[in-house]
Amino acid sequence: MSDFRLKVFCCVARNLSYTKAAQELFISQPAVTKHVKELEAQYHTRLFERLGGHIALTHSGRLLMEHCETILEAYNRMEFEMNLLRNEYRGELRLGASTTIAQYVLPALLAKFIEKFPHITVSMFNGNSREVEQALQEHRIDLALLEGSLRLPSLRYDHFLDDELVMVMRTKSRLNVPEEITLDELQHLPLVLREIGSGTLDVMERTLATHNVRLSSLNVLLYLGGTESIKHFLEYTDCLGIVSIRSIANELATGKLRVIDIKEVTMNREFCFARLQGQDGGLPSIFMDFAMHERKDL
Repeated sequence: MSDFRLKVFCCVARNLSYTKAAQELFISQPAVTKHVKELEAQYHTRLFERLGGHIALTHSGRLLMEHCETILEAYNRMEFEMNLLRNEYRGELRLGASTTIAQYVLPALLAKFIEKFPHITVSMFNGNSREVEQALQEHRIDLALLEGSLRLPSLRYDHFLDDELVMVMRTKSRLNVPEEITLDELQHLPLVLREIGSGTLDVMERTLATHNVRLSSLNVLLYLGGTESIKHFLEYTDCLGIVSIRSIANELATGKLRVIDIKEVTMNREFCFARLQGQDGGLPSIFMDFAMHERKDL
């Protein structure tokens, strides 16, 4: 029911790429360009500008994006709620989630979901991002929620939430570490990190690589298989760890941990849904729609 051109524009704006938008929407790149040009003609303004080999939103584009997200969210919520009036969903939904999402995002979401859909039985597989992707490819789960930046061609990925990784240490540490450090200083500090295969470590490694720093150059004392393990370990040692900002709200509020900024380095990532290519609809789509409607409260 909503204007498909707005959906196309949002997709281009989010990816800052006509090619990626075409792949995500399963339409041709000329079709994506046509929809954007129609919007520009309708509002008599340019929505994107080209900067070298990249595109960026203009002031008009940023303004339209703000309204666009609100409009599409309203349309989606209306269609979702109207469909609920005539459908009683039943069956089993097998979810898979990477560790951070399973611990800090899904509990509140699942509680609301099973209240809304009491006839849907939900089970969840928990592992690091690569383990969850493997479970999806082996048909052991129906839908995955992942962290990280790697993409497998056999899977389709849809954006869910934004996240940021931060460096933390206990406030009572004997290490004299300032509020902001350089990458050179980082390489001499003792670290505890997530295990190989985790989305957290993938994002960290890729971010450091853009600054010509290798993971092997860091002073890593220990790799642990979960954020909770890292947080508890930090309580008893003079060490630093890198975790999701979503995972330390209580520790920051109580003063147990403090954030250390790394100069000129930001480790942003996204949480996303993943499905096998070509598999749409069914209970996975119901859960995705529900999660998208509830994400503003997560």
